[in-house]
Amino acid sequence: MRLLVVEDEARLAAALQRGLQAEGFAVDIAGDGLTGLDLARHGGYDAMILDVMLPGLSGYRVVRQLRAEEQWLPVLMLSAKDGEYDQADGLDCGADDYLTKPFSYVVLLARLRALLRRGAPQRPAVLTAGDLSLDPARRRVTRAGAEVELTAREYGLLEYLLRRAGEVVSKTELLDHVWDASLETAPNAVEVYVGYLRRKIGRDRLQTIRGAGYRLTIT
Repeated sequence: MRLLVVEDEARLAAALQRGLQAEGFAVDIAGDGLTGLDLARHGGYDAMILDVMLPGLSGYRVVRQLRAEEQWLPVLMLSAKDGEYDQADGLDCGADDYLTKPFSYVVLLARLRALLRRGAPQRPAVLTAGDLSLDPARRRVTRAGAEVELTAREYGLLEYLLRRAGEVVSKTELLDHVWDASLETAPNAVEVYVGYLRRKIGRDRLQTIRGAGYRLTIT
């Protein structure tokens, strides 16, 4: 397995290279974002470990550019930025996992193995179904090219349905994944927000499957 480590802290990069080589990986090192992006594009790697704060080009921009080019190399992002929004930004821009510094090498290795087991399936960073498009990194929704303004709850509902586009999703599943389980939720909350969403994306796009749930049409 070939790995790319993009890290500007030379001592950390060297330590990661030694440790991963001892595990049997072939490891290349890049010390800045531009070099890392070029190697990731052309190096034929199985996975990349990517720092966020890099000279030349940030880790966020590196992974966003790769996903824009439809390159699905598995990415484990490393960062000293440990806020929940920082982690969400990393995952939303296309990274597969996010680990904060300082980190346990044992945990890093386990997460890397998990990424390698999953491989690099085709999974676009922007979710689409017909003329409907949702960009998680920019939290932007468009229909036929026109921007659609959604509340936070409407956005969460649409994002989940887009990830399951063409499938029937039950009301219970939507409550579990879109609503906060720690808060009391009105029994008809799903129906209410489905109605709101239909007004904005088109009633024909979101079907009610009697006795089963809802389905977002693909076309």
